Amino acid sequence: MAKAITFLLATLLAFNSFGQNFEGKIVYKNSYKSKMPNVTDEQFTTMMGSTQDYFIKNGDYKSVANGSLFQWQLYVNKDNKLYTKLANSETLLWNDGATNPDEILKAEVNKDVTEVLGFKCDELVLTCKSGTQKYYFNTKLAVDTKLFVNHKFGNWYDFLSKSNSLSLKSIVDNGQFTLESVATEVKEMKLDKTIFDLPADAKTMKSPY
Repeated sequence: MAKAITFLLATLLAFNSFGQNFEGKIVYKNSYKSKMPNVTDEQFTTMMGSTQDYFIKNGDYKSVANGSLFQWQLYVNKDNKLYTKLANSETLLWNDGATNPDEILKAEVNKDVTEVLGFKCDELVLTCKSGTQKYYFNTKLAVDTKLFVNHKFGNWYDFLSKSNSLSLKSIVDNGQFTLESVATEVKEMKLDKTIFDLPADAKTMKSPY
């Protein structure tokens, strides 16, 4: 189960018409298919959350979920750290963005594969040591990849360096589960930078996962 949590934390890491780089909120619907005999699909989805609100501004991002275990994740660019808040602890767990337990073995881009929310999406398929990751993106959701060049954790820079965009849909398949995440809303908005501040007096420790 600890190995599954490791993959989950790494995974929950994901507009010309909107401007040079997208700033705002994307809402995703998440569903899990368990490959573990002691964890059902419903248990995975309940634990990690069926919905995820993703906020991004420049080089910082935050994901807030409705999971019974996973509550939120915050990437602080200046520290190159990804902080995770779980319901069973007041202490925030952090991962070093420069580290990556996974490895990309092959990357392939396929053009005009699907459409999400009216956006025609290309597909990026990453064949990894951990399994297969598929991302569907449109370059109108642009990201300044230079801001994330040191963010290796979760294959984040590997994805961005090839898409230069945020994903509108993703399918992550590994030995523990298959996660499908699909955008249900994209909203351009100016975000207050305090959204990306750690809570006052927050206790932190390096993640064991």
